[in-house]
Amino acid sequence: MKKIKTIIIDDESLARDLIKTYLADNDKIELLGEYSDGFQGLKAINELQPDLIFLDVQMPKLTGFELLELLDKPCNIVFTTAYNEYAIKAFEHNAIDYLLKPFSKERFEDAILKAISRLQNQAEKSKVIEKLKEHEDKNREELNRIVVKSRNKISIIPVDEIRYFEAQDDYVMIYTKNGHHLKQKTMKYFETHLNPKEFCRIHRSYLIRIEEISKLEPYEKDSWMLVLKSGEKLKVSKNGYKLLKQQLGF
Repeated sequence: MKKIKTIIIDDESLARDLIKTYLADNDKIELLGEYSDGFQGLKAINELQPDLIFLDVQMPKLTGFELLELLDKPCNIVFTTAYNEYAIKAFEHNAIDYLLKPFSKERFEDAILKAISRLQNQAEKSKVIEKLKEHEDKNREELNRIVVKSRNKISIIPVDEIRYFEAQDDYVMIYTKNGHHLKQKTMKYFETHLNPKEFCRIHRSYLIRIEEISKLEPYEKDSWMLVLKSGEKLKVSKNGYKLLKQQLGF
């Protein structure tokens, strides 16, 4: 088997040094480089096309999970982090392993063996992933920002700046105070990852920030139109009307 091309993405120099020390005497691994933030790491992945990535979760500028959302194709990832609460989410991203800092050389070598096995046989263990997804559904992490990529530009949108979402086939258009962005996610994803006290699904096509509501207007028989502060008008479904009544208390 040819050497496994590898990179390290971690904002902590001590963590990168530890991984390099553990890799020093491993003749199956070729270390191509190390990177201290997500943007540098993303550029390296696109340019070097590594077989394996050691990736930290919590990093400034761009987190490990946000980086993965920007990749054109999935990669083989070993997460390295000091936080155990991201384990389920890591395996939902089909991670090879999840190393909790500080980790021993023995634990690290175990992750390397798993990586070699994965690279030799890329067949996914779908049943395991589905069970992990089911578990993660019960422990959803609330979004506070969304990363979008448009051509060569990457934008980080604070959730506080979002006015509403609109479904567009396999994508969602995100409308902000300064423009709009297209993201390849489902409305269900955003509905379940945003604060329900701040956002409401008024229609299968619309998820709106409650603070953006100006008024509700009757529209045809037994239907309503929501008017935003911007003057935009959005249709409200029967179920959406019920949800609005619950959240607004009228």
